[in-house]
Amino acid sequence: MSVSNKDVLYMADLARLRLTDEEANGLQKDMNNILDYMELLGQLDTSEVPPLEHVTELTAPLREDKAKTPVDHEEALKNAPDADSDYFRVPRVIE
Repeated sequence: MSVSNKDVLYMADLARLRLTDEEANGLQKDMNNILDYMELLGQLDTSEVPPLEHVTELTAPLREDKAKTPVDHEEALKNAPDADSDYFRVPRVIE
């Protein structure tokens, strides 16, 4: 499979990009190089390689999933720069 100049221009149009002829030719060459490399990788024998869930063996530390008591109303509004009795008061952003 190869990418034609027409394909590059079509993708550029979808991405709303304006390309010069020189840029389109360069992208066509780069995309074809990527596809050639992917084809080369597809020829490798991976039958002895176990499937991976993650590339690295790093795991994210997980915390215990426990319900916590919610923050009460007064505590939530305590540090607000400007608050009404029940709400945060913020500057108007829509005119």
